[in-house]
Amino acid sequence: MSRSRSGGKLLADQLVLHGCELAFCVPGESYLALLDGLYDHRDRLRVVTCRHESSAAHAAEAVGKLTGRPGVCMVTRGPGAAHAAVGVHTARQDSTPLILLVGQVARGHRGREAFQELDLRAVFGSIAKAVVEIDDADRVPELVAGAYALAASGRQGPVVISLPEDVLAQPSSAPDAEPYRAREPTADPRDITELRSLLEGAERPFVLVGGGPWDAEGCARFSAWAKACGLPVGASFRRQDVVDNALRCYAGDVGLGVNPRLSRRIEQADLLIAVGTRLTEVETQGYTLPAAPRSTQVLVHVHPDPSEIGRVYQPRLGVLAGVRSFAAAADAVARVHRPRWSEWARQARADYEEWSESAPRSGPSGDRVDLAAVVSLLRAELPEDAIVCNGAGNYTVWVHRFFRYRRWGTQLAPQSGAMGYGVPASLAAGLLRPASPVIAFAGDGCFQMCGQELATMVQERLPIVVIVANNGMLATIRMHQERRFPHRVIGTDLVNPDFAALARAYGVHGECVECTEQFLPALGRARAAGGPALIELITDPEALTPSASLSETRERAPAAAGD
Repeated sequence: MSRSRSGGKLLADQLVLHGCELAFCVPGESYLALLDGLYDHRDRLRVVTCRHESSAAHAAEAVGKLTGRPGVCMVTRGPGAAHAAVGVHTARQDSTPLILLVGQVARGHRGREAFQELDLRAVFGSIAKAVVEIDDADRVPELVAGAYALAASGRQGPVVISLPEDVLAQPSSAPDAEPYRAREPTADPRDITELRSLLEGAERPFVLVGGGPWDAEGCARFSAWAKACGLPVGASFRRQDVVDNALRCYAGDVGLGVNPRLSRRIEQADLLIAVGTRLTEVETQGYTLPAAPRSTQVLVHVHPDPSEIGRVYQPRLGVLAGVRSFAAAADAVARVHRPRWSEWARQARADYEEWSESAPRSGPSGDRVDLAAVVSLLRAELPEDAIVCNGAGNYTVWVHRFFRYRRWGTQLAPQSGAMGYGVPASLAAGLLRPASPVIAFAGDGCFQMCGQELATMVQERLPIVVIVANNGMLATIRMHQERRFPHRVIGTDLVNPDFAALARAYGVHGECVECTEQFLPALGRARAAGGPALIELITDPEALTPSASLSETRERAPAAAGD
């Protein structure tokens, strides 16, 4: 039965109908009617107010990663939308379902450059799956249902919905939509049969897994197939939680700072099976591993989006399928085990185990915090369901190399390389999985992008532990600077606050750790604090990566680079 509702109340009702239980926002006057509509659902849909729109968008994106359903972010027109664009870009690059609701100027004011007016189609058209403006309140159910289905289907991604202020105030008697249904292609049995044939003829197969949306059952079916076949499996960039890193088939992550032995193994493979990943610049090491557009290896590319298969790489076999559908089909039909590649797979695992074990650091900086040891201690202390979040920066190389992810949904990290991601992502993790420990890693530059969300953690009473690696510089850019223009340092030094004192000012438990031995006791106190906590690590600026120092990087640079 239809009833008259304002556009804002109608929209709020649709969000609940489509299963939204958590939304992140920075409030704005342009969508007050939507906020008012959400007031009636405050017992079913939790609205979390962030301190910056980029944080709200990234927190919502993390919801999409953890659930496979669209996360929801609400921001105001103009500046609010522009701030949220970084989260939309992450959702696009990471193939994450996201709904961004943006307040907009009234319909009669469009095209006049009214207060905070922004052409949302022009701004978001290249990074969103679609940009939709609701120009009539009667169309709210139709357009919102379509946005949900589009965001969640095929290659998942962000959809932006523009909400003119007067439409949200407009009365409507439109009936509710039906709950959306996500759709993904099912693996063709003929493709699975051909895959089996390729495996039967292989000598050195290798699987690269990533993409999504995965779930616990899909990951279990994929792992069962890989184990039954004895296949070595590498995780694509920041998708290390698809396969339990303790399994004998797991061979490591193929991302930034990849194990050189793992790179050589992929190069030597005669059959490369890419499941879910788009084969991006990072995991292919600049589209060289494998070489684009036609690899020297026999390439099988499994992806849910037909526009991705053949777009960069021309595979021998392209399988149009959702990753979970593929995993079930491969486990049922394509189990092939050949003793001839057993040693190949065994050595891949041995290489990973050696690579991911931290060695005691020696040298003049040995009295400072050793990030490898810190990550290894965390690995030993945290339970299997702990969720580790991070943004971007050289500190992440230690996290990805030395931590071992045991379950799906325990890694939240941006393939887009967005700084500041880890702290807002941890908000989503803490709210969705309150029983699981949540760790948010950040560098000193990365933290200051979204560090004000400590206030949100306090307000929402989230016992998140934030770990800030402070080396007084933007280390990734400094690394590239020293490689290309040695001794010509500009723009990468940071004068930082006392992060532990800053945390305490927010009402957060804060400590500073100056040597590795202090970390474990500090972690214990942080976890026992009963609320959010921050541990600042004083790290050595000489330690650019686990295997390269600043001085060595500078010395290896071409002599003429700085001329």
